[in-house]
Amino acid sequence: MRDLASCLSEHAVQVSDTSCSSYTNIAPCIASASTPSIQISVKCLYRSILSNEKQMMTTVTWSRSASAHGLTLSFHDDPSAAFKISTSSRLFRKSKGRKSLQLRSSSSKIDLFWDLSTARYEPGPEPVDGFYVAVVVDSELGLVLGDKDHELAGKKAGKFALVSRQEHFSGSTVCATKARFCDGGGAHDISIRCGGESQARHPILSVCIDKKPVIRVKKLQWNFRGNQTIFLDGLLVDLLWDVHDWFHNPDAGYAVFMFKTRSGLESRLWLHDDKIMRRDDDRLDFSFMICACKNV
Repeated sequence: MRDLASCLSEHAVQVSDTSCSSYTNIAPCIASASTPSIQISVKCLYRSILSNEKQMMTTVTWSRSASAHGLTLSFHDDPSAAFKISTSSRLFRKSKGRKSLQLRSSSSKIDLFWDLSTARYEPGPEPVDGFYVAVVVDSELGLVLGDKDHELAGKKAGKFALVSRQEHFSGSTVCATKARFCDGGGAHDISIRCGGESQARHPILSVCIDKKPVIRVKKLQWNFRGNQTIFLDGLLVDLLWDVHDWFHNPDAGYAVFMFKTRSGLESRLWLHDDKIMRRDDDRLDFSFMICACKNV
């Protein structure tokens, strides 16, 4: 008997193929003259597993405004342990530093280390290289980000993995970004257009991955919610969209696009979030969300 993953993948858009036969007549997703939206924030959720099997959930948020870049870290949704620095603050001007926090929820001691003195941004809020941010939990390295050498390199370290990533865009109908859906997979170019096309009477949603069309939804003002399964890096990836507020509440609403990986044995589109903490094979499903608004 054939496995369920191979059966389902036949009905999913095969991004890894050299062509997508279902969409061969579609024009390129994004015209060369289109101006992409501005990425204003990136929020990443990491799960760390320490040597004593204790788990730590850390949210790292990179943001930017017209005058400053910012970094926020929070732990287990504990408001008492949130830590913020900004390029407009006295703390950030040091560019390199250390701070200790005490978690009320778990009584753990958190030591934060950062060096953003040579961080390079292009052009979003998240630095691409020349930095590091490290989180030490009860004297054990629980999370380290960046590529810069640091004094914690030889310290006892636990395991950590990216659970979810959320990016916020503002400004236009086009979003362009990159995403990695599994540890062994490469970074994929993702392009989303949510609006009209030159020869279309009604708004259209177009999604491309690595310049290959995977979704084209016509008459979007009526088909503003939906889902599609794609097959990427050997994984089934559910893509869901909700653009209702993009059209009907443009001053305050967002268009939301969610990518989530799942195994072929999972028949439901969504599983409860607590599965993140208790998969038998210790493999994490990954979710990637894009939120876009019209106002800068």
